[in-house]
Amino acid sequence: MSYDASARRDTPLALKLKARIVAEGPIRVDEYIEACLYDASHGYYVNREAIGARGDFITAPEISQIFGELIGLWCVAVWDEMGRPTPFNLVEFGPGRGTLMRDALRAMRLRPAILAAVRVNLLDTSAAFTAQQRAALADLPVPIAWPGKLVHAADPTLPAIIIANEFLDTTPIEQFVRTANGWATRRVGLDCDGALAFTTSADCPAPAARQLEQRFPTARQGEVCELYSFDHDFAVAILQLPARVAALILDYGHMRSSPGDTLQAVRGHVHEHPLTSPGEADVTTQVDFQQATESLGSSRILVDGPVTQAEFLGALGIVERASTLMAANPAKAMEIETAVARLMSPAGMGGRFKALGLRSADLPPLPGLPPGRRR
Repeated sequence: MSYDASARRDTPLALKLKARIVAEGPIRVDEYIEACLYDASHGYYVNREAIGARGDFITAPEISQIFGELIGLWCVAVWDEMGRPTPFNLVEFGPGRGTLMRDALRAMRLRPAILAAVRVNLLDTSAAFTAQQRAALADLPVPIAWPGKLVHAADPTLPAIIIANEFLDTTPIEQFVRTANGWATRRVGLDCDGALAFTTSADCPAPAARQLEQRFPTARQGEVCELYSFDHDFAVAILQLPARVAALILDYGHMRSSPGDTLQAVRGHVHEHPLTSPGEADVTTQVDFQQATESLGSSRILVDGPVTQAEFLGALGIVERASTLMAANPAKAMEIETAVARLMSPAGMGGRFKALGLRSADLPPLPGLPPGRRR
């Protein structure tokens, strides 16, 4: 994507970042992403309405209720595989407006026993989203909490089923550039006109350089490569929970690690350069599912998948559910069919988005996903 110089905007966060860069020097890309999304005063997710027609993007649960319903039925099947623990934590990372959880819990009503056992924990940093979640879920007859972090839940030692839909794409990542002299760290600095611009510094840490050589041996001079740390609360929840755990990740990204700059920004449903509107655009990256698999798997956690979203939803019965819903609502049949086609399109969400499962080693393979293996 070319950098449109005339489109750069001095947002409040841009001015704050410029002052920081003048005082401290260029910042790493992960620091830039962290500030854009989570700055206490000007971060995108602090007080902004991001999802929906009035926001900047649309997520799968907002496209069709079937998406959330299938996730709810997936949770029921996993709960059965776990031996129907009572109680258990149902955790959603980045729950948006609460649409997915609302639809999932509605589908769970087919099994009253799971509603009696569930303890819902919604983990979000956005005050605006939290208010919408409270409104969307206010009439549901299950305990719902907003603990901030899973370790702050009423009982974080309970068995857990974890959902993360379009969450990992907001994980801050570090970027590096292959140069004639080795690897350089990509940073955000200021150009000669005082505007935010990408730059590089030759201070690539030795451990990162070794990992880059192993993961991207064919990278050519000038190519950008990305590394994840996966050291946030999601990874901690998966890898350190003392009880059984099963997790489902749904996000857009690529199956195998490969060179390429995937940093992007969306504002008003239109893509723009990621340095254009800091704090006022959704800044994300494509998830590297190979890195996710290798980082989140362990001796006690098996990884199932990844597969495309189309394959996953197809295995869960999205076509059959859509047919039933269309028969019951003939006036909305075209709307339902269009929404499902959008979720399943191989050239769109169905192919771009992937599903990955994580489970305690003593659990059977997760529904809809090919069996994984120990790390």
